[in-house]
Amino acid sequence: MRDIITLGCTVCKQKNYTTTKNKKSTPGKLEFSKYCRFCRKHTPHKETK
Repeated sequence: MRDIITLGCTVCKQKNYTTTKNKKSTPGKLEFSKYCRFCRKHTPHKETK
């Protein structure tokens, strides 16, 4: 049931991280504050296609 998703930086739009999520328990898009090596700071990362 778990699907692989990619997380992209909302500031520079780079795809930096991959993770898994259960689509039944979390139908919305995930958002985390993670480190972006392109921006060189912590920025919000949202689930992308």
